[in-house]
Order: sequence, then C-alpha cells, then structure tokens
Amino acid sequence: MKAIRIHEFGGVEVMKLEEIVRPVPAPDEILVKLFASGINPADWVIRNGGNDILRPLLKLPLTLGWDAAGIVEETGSEVQDFKVGDEVYGVPNFPGDGSYAEYCVGKANGFVLKPETISFNEAAAVPLASLTAWTGIFEFGKLQSGQRVLIHGATGGVGSFAVQFAKAKGAYVIGVASARNLDYLKQLGADEVIDYRTQKFEEMLHDIDVVFDAAPHRDNNERLRSVKVLKEGGILVSVNIDFPFNDDVLEALAEKKAKGEQVAVQVRNSWLQEIAQLIDEGKVKIFINKVFPLEQVAEAHLESESWHVRGKLVLEIRKEHDKA
Repeated sequence: MKAIRIHEFGGVEVMKLEEIVRPVPAPDEILVKLFASGINPADWVIRNGGNDILRPLLKLPLTLGWDAAGIVEETGSEVQDFKVGDEVYGVPNFPGDGSYAEYCVGKANGFVLKPETISFNEAAAVPLASLTAWTGIFEFGKLQSGQRVLIHGATGGVGSFAVQFAKAKGAYVIGVASARNLDYLKQLGADEVIDYRTQKFEEMLHDIDVVFDAAPHRDNNERLRSVKVLKEGGILVSVNIDFPFNDDVLEALAEKKAKGEQVAVQVRNSWLQEIAQLIDEGKVKIFINKVFPLEQVAEAHLESESWHVRGKLVLEIRKEHDKA
C-alpha cells in the first residue's frame, strides 16, 4: 500500500510517498480502507521532531496522520462493534500507524460509524480537532447551558468546532478572530464577535465563565488578558500544552479563585458518536478549506503552517465513488 512516511525529522522534504506492507489489525483493532485523512498542526509539529510532550513518543520511521475516514476492511478477533463494510471515522494508532496512507489500523474504541449526512472528506476533517474542542470546553471547561464562553482562534480547525459545540449546548458564544473572518464566525453561530486587531476584548468583557484559547500564539501576557475577563471561579483552558502557565498567570488565576487547564486531547468513542449525531442533526457543519491529493502532502503542510487556514485541510486518498 502507499503511505506518506518520514525516516528523519525536518521540513516538508522529509515526507516520502512509499510502498509499505499493509498493517494487520490486533485482536482489539480494525483495519480501515482509507478515503481521506485530516491535516492537523500536530502532524507537522511531529514531522519537525515534536515538542517536549510528543518527542518521547516518536519512533522513526513513521506514517503521519491523526484523522481517519474510510471503510472497515478487516476486524480483529475481539472486535464486536464493527463489521466489514462499515463506514467509520476516528483516530488511528498514532504516532506510527497514521492515516496518510491507503490503509491504517486503529483501536476499535477510537472509531465510530461516520455521520451519514457527510462525505468521507468531510468526516476526515472531524476527529482530532473536534475531540480537542470537546475535551477543552466540556471536560476541562465544564461549560454549561446559559454560560458565557470566550473562544480565541475561533475560526481555526479546533475553534470552529468549539464555537458550534458551545452553541449547540446552549452557551452564549463570543468569538475572537481577524476582521476578514468575522462574518464566517457569525456563520458558525457566534453570538458576539471581536476583531483582535482593533478591539481589546479585556476592555469589552467581564464575568466570563470559560475562556477557551485555541489560538496558536504562546504568550503568557495574552493569557493574563484572558484571566482579566473571567468571573470569580471561572476557567481558562488552553490547547497549547507545550507552553505552561507562568507564575504571573497562576497568581492572577489564584486571585480570582479561577482554574487554569491545558488540554490533553482525550479520544472517547462516546464523544465521537455524540459529535456525529450533532452533525447529522445539522447543528454542526464541517468547513473544509481545501482538499489535496495524497501526492501533494507537502503543499498541504505548508498551507497549514501558515496559520491562516479557515476551517480544515484534508488529504483525499480515494474518491468517494470508489466505495464499490
């Protein structure tokens, strides 16, 4: 089978399209015939050698990719929830057996039946970004209906899901983005939008229940601005787990009896099922920025690394009509 492999860390040139042996599922795994893979910043962070958290987990050579959508080709002997031919989406065994390939294996509990109303390309845009958003705003942020949430990086892959999930659960959603993305943010369902270039959110807001920071900047001064708008007992959640809160941020949080959390994404099939239901009910939409063929993975990574992507980038491995 064809797969995008790396044998060394570095720039886009280290990604090679190779022929490798098709993996065999373990007893608790499924083999998925892949139609599409999402692209996430984690992919090129790993390609570059990872961060302090990921580096110890990486072993070369490896196949990149952390989002999978396709059809079950084979099931392990212990798998009871899937049968050959099921259309699924989820998270493969990674790092190592990633989804930039024609087939991948993954733990059966990391997959669910894909939403019926969307394509494989759209389904591949969902797993990691949506699970990061869900983990952040609900598991760590404890967001409830009627609460107010401020979302930084609200038009990126993770932020786009966070806005829609929060809205679907009855929260009042305030999104921060650049001026060119404010209309898109309203389209996602934000109740209030703020242009980070011309408006100071810390002067406009107060008593916010949850601040969810899905923006790429790693700046504790920015975090201090977010703490200012929290209510007493509020929660600040950051997706940048490789960048700890400094003493100033921790002190500011303590003064407000607020909590600071950093999101380590959790993969739960119950969440993936609920997300699929929200998609099929029309409460969550998938916004794909661009689709690339597997051979153009370098261009896809360069686009992702620009940090100016609205929505998600996807690698198309097979055409939808190749299901037969």
